[in-house]
Amino acid sequence: MLIEQSDALHRRVPADELPEELLVLRVWCGSSLHDLAELPRAVQLLEATLADCARVLGPDHPHTLACRTSLAHAYREAGDLGRAIPLYEATLADCERMLGTDHRDTLLSRNNLSGAYHAAGDWRRALALLEATLPDLERALGLNHPEVLAARDNLALGYQEAGNLSAAIRLFKAALAGREHELGPDHPSTLASRTGLAGARQAAGDLDRAIRLFEATLGDYERVLGPDHPDTLICRTSLANAYQAAGDLDQAVPLHERTLAERERLLGPDHPLALASRTYLANACQVAGDLDRAVPLLEAALLGFERVLGADHPDTLTCRSGLAIALEEAGDLKRAMLLLKAAVSDHERVLGPDHPSTLASRSTLADAYQKAGNLGRAIPLHEATLTDRERVLGPDHPDTLASRAYLANAYQEAGDLSRAVALYTTTVGDCERVLGSDHPTTRVVRRNLVVLASEAAHRRARWRR
Repeated sequence: MLIEQSDALHRRVPADELPEELLVLRVWCGSSLHDLAELPRAVQLLEATLADCARVLGPDHPHTLACRTSLAHAYREAGDLGRAIPLYEATLADCERMLGTDHRDTLLSRNNLSGAYHAAGDWRRALALLEATLPDLERALGLNHPEVLAARDNLALGYQEAGNLSAAIRLFKAALAGREHELGPDHPSTLASRTGLAGARQAAGDLDRAIRLFEATLGDYERVLGPDHPDTLICRTSLANAYQAAGDLDQAVPLHERTLAERERLLGPDHPLALASRTYLANACQVAGDLDRAVPLLEAALLGFERVLGADHPDTLTCRSGLAIALEEAGDLKRAMLLLKAAVSDHERVLGPDHPSTLASRSTLADAYQKAGNLGRAIPLHEATLTDRERVLGPDHPDTLASRAYLANAYQEAGDLSRAVALYTTTVGDCERVLGSDHPTTRVVRRNLVVLASEAAHRRARWRR
């Protein structure tokens, strides 16, 4: 009602007489549409309001800068990073020019820009900006200011996704300790830090501690915010994913079902979070071997993503790849291969050839070629993906280590045991150094090396006879 009323008022007031209060209200309305995932309406309203603010208030007015930031958020959520990043960069430059490098709004603008760089797959620039911003925030606001603690959480998440899990866990612990001290153990921000720490422990392969922390945090969320709060549902999803990673599908599937039902009831079946829950449930069903249920769930989710976010949104591309993998496992190789090839092409066109999601889609296509017995295509694609991951993510990133293991497995299937053994041997050492000797990936690679070494020894013995 408020959005409709503000639109009606905006139509009646002459363009050059728009009051400041109405412009502020329209920025709020655009942000609210963003929160409701009505992204086309949000973008349209915020674009028009930004033009009004610049004309009536001037390009450097704080409300103009706030509107530009809200529009950048909407672009980013809509997957239009080509428009979002220049807006974030322009806002940061204006804040630095008008307010100084240490002003709170400048530092927050820097934080926003780092998030956009991260979404674009430019992890190095994102981390560099976060690492530079955190000391400035600490100096300007104090070590335990809420926004400093939030920045510490963001940097921890950046380290986690860059593969530096020890630094991520250390920083999550620091943020959690600060929030417990400053805000109390039940504050939503404290619970968010606890969820982040649990996620980092899961990424590091410490599933038992991660699950216990997720379980305790979910209980706190339900007690403090209620069982239907969006943050509660996020934590419940994380716990279900941790159960799934631990192989406990009897707990994971019902938890995903409950979260999906509640998101559809609260947000509607086409909200992106509801669609995400559908993909999580489908993936759990797929792992459980229930492909008859998983494939229709993914097909419905893909249609929803295409309808709500568009065919080229990153979430749509991810869902399309997930459907292709499920179809491959269900035996529909022709359809799966068509989808996977299209997914690689779409990722390269929309996100660029070096985006981590593009590299993941290329790895999935290589794996599909390998499963189809087409090693002539699989091995060069695995080799190219490994080279790109080493260049983009670094030699020690978990995805790079996984690519090395995939390539070793492909060499093994091709009968090139010497190259397979050599690659598995170096990968085991790297996994133990980076992830730890008990990480699931380390254990799998070590087991594969033992089996392969035994096979190679058996072949040599037969050759000698």
